[in-house]
Amino acid sequence: MQNEKEKVALTSIAASAALTIGKGIVGLMTGSLAILSEAAHSLLDLAATIMTYVAVRISGKPADEEHHYGHGKVESVAALAETALLFLLSGFVIWEAGQRLIGAGGHAVQATALAFGVIAISVVVDYFRARALTRVAKATSSEALEADALHFSSDMWSSMAVLVGLGGVAFGFPWADAAAALAVALFVLLAGYRLGWRTIETLTDTAPEGAAQKVAAAAGRVPGIVSIDRVRARTAGGILFVELAASVSRTLPLDRVAAIKQQMETAIRDAVPHAEITATIEPRALDDESVLERVMVIARNRALAVHHVTVHSVSGQLVVSIDLEVDGRLSLQAAHSIASDLEAAIMDELGTGIEIDTHIEPLEPSDATGRDAPVERVEAIRSELQSIAARLATLINVHDVRVRETDGGEIVNFHCHSDPALTVSDVHDRVDEVERALRRRFPEIKRVVGHAEPPA
Repeated sequence: MQNEKEKVALTSIAASAALTIGKGIVGLMTGSLAILSEAAHSLLDLAATIMTYVAVRISGKPADEEHHYGHGKVESVAALAETALLFLLSGFVIWEAGQRLIGAGGHAVQATALAFGVIAISVVVDYFRARALTRVAKATSSEALEADALHFSSDMWSSMAVLVGLGGVAFGFPWADAAAALAVALFVLLAGYRLGWRTIETLTDTAPEGAAQKVAAAAGRVPGIVSIDRVRARTAGGILFVELAASVSRTLPLDRVAAIKQQMETAIRDAVPHAEITATIEPRALDDESVLERVMVIARNRALAVHHVTVHSVSGQLVVSIDLEVDGRLSLQAAHSIASDLEAAIMDELGTGIEIDTHIEPLEPSDATGRDAPVERVEAIRSELQSIAARLATLINVHDVRVRETDGGEIVNFHCHSDPALTVSDVHDRVDEVERALRRRFPEIKRVVGHAEPPA
């Protein structure tokens, strides 16, 4: 894309140079102010296109230590310089045309076939150059190329005004050439005003019309986004820089929040190509959060392991019970301090009029090593599990029994089948019953994990 920008800029330089030379020679030969004005206009266009080429090359450089947002605004500076040249040319042409219109007898102008020919060629060249530049400017969002396209477009219309002026001279109206020159100046002024206004908006970080709304709409459609709190947008060269702040539920885990942020950035780039996005995701407490969710968020924010969180209302008072796991090597004083801090945070969130009970227990080690128990030991435990299940008439088809020996005792895992119509609470109670009976039979077993599932 950068090579295409440089290529079309170089082509514009060649076209401007050829038109400048041709118009200058014919203008001097015919004495036409309109053609000389066009030659001067093309000369300025040549300088402008050279600036455009240099700006395009510089703007394509990546961000560095001094230019954190890249070099895109170099194109805006070049466009502003082109605007100044356009206004300078217009002032000169208006002055000279006024002198000729006021002066006695005007100025001798020869409306030759060569004059008509060179201006007609200029119209054709300007038309195709403006089309090519506009196409690439839109594809690359290049302000410098857009400025060049505007120049060639205004050149085309001003050249047509020159043709009309030459026609008036040919029909015996010598003032028509100066009038055509005034028309050229007006075209140039209009082009300079439009280009300068857009360039100033870019340099002053004016948000592109509709860009913030389009970004907010694309981001807001991403599942999990609660609200779009702030959107800022500005352009530099062909890049739209977007700063966005969005909110998600604070109950979401971090990996889910990261995934939502990635989806949001993808959605924005699909809606607004060439966007450079800086997104901030903020957690927010939602009105529909349950007490359980709020307690779990508080514990998670403190990196505490909690389970068996129960919430009840007793005689109008909120009662919360929590199992808190801490390092088993901590002293009771240290563990109690952790529990007290957790309870204080929950009260800050839910109010001081609640009752909180925290059960402290040792955290299961995550780096414990173990080994498979001997086959005969596994068979003995499997047989006992099947016997217990049959005796209690609660579970069927005990299978996939695994026994591991660790420094802290044996760990038993098993699978079994249960009635698929039963509730989770009923099945959990039945599995617990089997687990307790097994530990009574084999006290050296530290933990039993039973997995119940419906029959295949």
